[in-house]
Amino acid sequence: MNKSAYLLSEIQAGMAALFIRVGLGLVFVIGGTSKLSLLLGSSTHDAMVSNYMSTSGYINALFQEYLFTGAIGDLLSPAIFLTALSAFELISGIALILGLFVRPLSLFYGFLLWTFVIALPTMTVPGISLEAKTYTSPAIFVQIRDIALSGFMFVLYNLGSGTKSLDHRFLRPQITADWNALGLLLRLSLASVMIVGGFFGAFGNITSFATPQLILAITGILLIFGSKKVVQASSVVVMGVMLWYMFSKFGIDKTLIKNLNGFKREFALFASAGVLFLLGGGERYTLMDLLRRSKLYIQQFIGGGRDEGTLDLPAEGKLSAE
Repeated sequence: MNKSAYLLSEIQAGMAALFIRVGLGLVFVIGGTSKLSLLLGSSTHDAMVSNYMSTSGYINALFQEYLFTGAIGDLLSPAIFLTALSAFELISGIALILGLFVRPLSLFYGFLLWTFVIALPTMTVPGISLEAKTYTSPAIFVQIRDIALSGFMFVLYNLGSGTKSLDHRFLRPQITADWNALGLLLRLSLASVMIVGGFFGAFGNITSFATPQLILAITGILLIFGSKKVVQASSVVVMGVMLWYMFSKFGIDKTLIKNLNGFKREFALFASAGVLFLLGGGERYTLMDLLRRSKLYIQQFIGGGRDEGTLDLPAEGKLSAE
C-alpha cells in the first residue's frame, strides 16, 4: 500500500464525485441551452455567429483559418461548428448530471477546455493601441475559470461516476481515492481562480466576482497552503463569494436562461468548494508539509543524502480520511 495515500471511503469518494459532476454538468447544460436557443432562432442566429467570430469573440484568426478554410472549411462552416458544439455541450452536460459516461466525458473535457484558452483572440503587446475591440489581458487569465474546470474534470475522472449515477448500473464503482493527490489538484484549481481575480481583477475581462480583490487573493493563498481546517474555512468563503456573484449578476429584465448563463461556471466552482469543505484539500504541499519537506531535505543534505526516498512522504502519512 502507498504510504503517502490519504484514502477516501467509498461513500466519501462517491459524494465528492456527485457534487463535482452535477456542478460541471450544470455549466454545460446552461451553456448549451443558451447557445442553441440563439443559434436556432432566426432573429438571433447571425448575431450569435458574428459574436463568436469577432475580434472580441472566442475564436482567433489561427483557429478560424484552420477550421473554416481549405479541405475542412468545405465541410464545416462557423454556424455548423457552433451548433454541433453547443448540442454536444448540452447532451454531455445532461449525461454528467445523470452520471452517464462520466469518465470518458471528463477526460475529453479536461483537454478540450484548454483549447478555449488557446483559441481566444488577445492583444497584449505593449505600446500598441487597437481600434478593434478585443481581449487585452493574457488568455490564461481571461479563461482561468475554464482552466479550473479542466482541473475539476481530471479530479472527476479519477473519482469515477460517484453515487446516484447511471454508470453504476453497468460498471463497478470506484472504491477508494487518494485524496492527497486529488485534493491538491482540486484546491489548486479553485485557488487559481481566486488568485487571478485577486491580483489581476482590475484588468480587462478578468472576473473578480464583485468582491474586494484582497479577499480573493487571501482566500486563494489559504486554499493552496492551508491546513485542513483553513482550507475548509476558505471554501466557505468561496461558496459565499459565488452566491454573492450570482445574486449581483441576476437581473429581472433578463430571461431565466440568460441569467443562468451569466454565472454558469460558478455552479462548478461552488460545488468544488463544497467538496473541499467536506473533505479538506489533503495534506500534500500545504505549508506544514513544505516545512517538513524542507527540514528533511536539509537533514539529508547535511547527512550526505541518506534516505532520499522519504522525501515523497506526506505530512502525516495517514491511510484513511477521517
